[in-house]
Amino acid sequence: MIVTFRHMLTIPGFSERRGFCRPKAKAWAKRHGIDYRDFVRNGIEAEKLEATGDAFAIALVKWARECAAREQAHG
Repeated sequence: MIVTFRHMLTIPGFSERRGFCRPKAKAWAKRHGIDYRDFVRNGIEAEKLEATGDAFAIALVKWARECAAREQAHG
């Protein structure tokens, strides 16, 4: 499964508003060796995010899967 930047911008529960802001997202990606520009353009494999062991990455994958399930149920 590909986790997209849209998922990062819409994930609930990490601030007062939905999603991670771009500056924080960029810093987070850098900390984990993720090519930010590539992530924004193409997304990233869920397994790659899970392999970081980072709590936010794991929550992001969970959110992406929830979004995919919701889209499948309504599509």
